[in-house]
Amino acid sequence: MEVNIEGASIHVETAGQGSPVLLLHGVPDSSEMWRGVVEQLSLYYRCYAPDLPGFNLSEIPSNYQYDLPHYGQFVKQLLDALGIQEPVRLVLHDWGGIFGMSFACQFPERVAGIVGGSFPFTAQYRWHAWARIWRTPILGELAMLGMTKALFKWEVNRGGGNISQKHIDSTYAKLEWKTRQNMLRLYRSADPEKLKSFEAALAVLAEQVPIDLIWGNDDIYVAPRFGKFLNPRTQINLEGCGHWVPVEAPLSIAEMMVPG
Repeated sequence: MEVNIEGASIHVETAGQGSPVLLLHGVPDSSEMWRGVVEQLSLYYRCYAPDLPGFNLSEIPSNYQYDLPHYGQFVKQLLDALGIQEPVRLVLHDWGGIFGMSFACQFPERVAGIVGGSFPFTAQYRWHAWARIWRTPILGELAMLGMTKALFKWEVNRGGGNISQKHIDSTYAKLEWKTRQNMLRLYRSADPEKLKSFEAALAVLAEQVPIDLIWGNDDIYVAPRFGKFLNPRTQINLEGCGHWVPVEAPLSIAEMMVPG
């Protein structure tokens, strides 16, 4: 389905019936990465998996701002457009975690629970090597221009060992130049120091909303130790799993959310 936010068409994959679950993907992914998770969760929940602005089938709203508070405000706009007013369960990965946690810190009354991982949400984090390149003007553009399919495949396999060639091919096919530019703007907006402004709200959120994390023990981009800064109720670190847990181990995520 499509919803309109500030003149932009935002694509949302939907499945199942029940209380709402919002699944937010990371970079350079799309809603496609959640298919294995949604296949399981849709037996119990109504699942909504959007393409974030500027990725895959989603356009960028006219008033879209590349800053951390606004990413959370976009999530609110999305839920409003979907007609979801009851508290929603968030399932988060990578940049989707930054969007989702920004939303949860600003609107905790609209969150029933949080599951996910493999994302930073602390000023203690230092961006990984590729992100530091992308955050650098000119160098970042050159790196994006040089991101060939062979290099992309090598990097994804380095970051996660259980990802099919079909998924890698599909993800790379979506990396048009405008998508790569969107990635650069996201990374350049996210100085970890800016996350200090969320610390007090995050502490309050953790007292009100259950946060359950699942992380690849071999995540080379965001180490599992950064999960503790989210004040989680629980954290599972999966042996033999890398950065892309939703693709590498979708059943493990779904099992955390099975009612009862």
